[in-house]
Amino acid sequence: MNPAPRNGHAYLDFNSPMSDARAYGLITTLQPLAGRTVVDFGCGWAELLLRVLETEPTARGLGVDEDDSGVRRGRANAEKRGLQEHVRLDLANVTTWEAPPADVAISIGASHAWGDTRKTLEAMRERIRPGGTLLLGDAFWERPPTADVLARLDATPEDYGSLAELVDLAMATGYRLLSLATANLDEWDSFESRWCAGRERWLLENPDHPEAAEVRSVVDAHRDNWLHGYRGHLGFAYLTLARR
Repeated sequence: MNPAPRNGHAYLDFNSPMSDARAYGLITTLQPLAGRTVVDFGCGWAELLLRVLETEPTARGLGVDEDDSGVRRGRANAEKRGLQEHVRLDLANVTTWEAPPADVAISIGASHAWGDTRKTLEAMRERIRPGGTLLLGDAFWERPPTADVLARLDATPEDYGSLAELVDLAMATGYRLLSLATANLDEWDSFESRWCAGRERWLLENPDHPEAAEVRSVVDAHRDNWLHGYRGHLGFAYLTLARR
């Protein structure tokens, strides 16, 4: 009997609402990359970092994350794609991990590690060379959240700002905006569907597993919060920023 799934990442390419087209568009905003050191803080399985290195083989990649399964997946993917000599993925706490100053830094969905978006922007600025670039991926309110949305996300209205406020915050903490993109609804729906798919497929194969009821409860709650809660309320933005 197969063990119960421990996460919903098996069918995800990226651990954020990001399509293939979005990924390559974002990589374009990070140019020039030749000979640059690209550091991904909270890399997960480092799919975007690996695609950066496929785009520019002379770049050097470093990534860090506390999720052992994600780091192992990233290392295996790097080896399969012949990138193991170009990238190093470390299992460590992102806030205390030491790395050389980055020419390009990536921080997508990792603001919780630092405490909030402002602290993340400040921490990244300390880790980027003057004139370097940051790709920040962070949430914002598409529209003011209802009490139900806040309850489902265990959030407060102050946890995120509007898209304009997110950009203003980046500017106020020492950056200039080079590019702005937001995840569209198709990307969100694909992300949430794939998150659920790993568990749903496991449930089809293991309906009588002792942990089936628990897994079903997790995926049902997630789908309910997504479709009846934050869908259309919570946005996700990708900011390419130049360090002043």
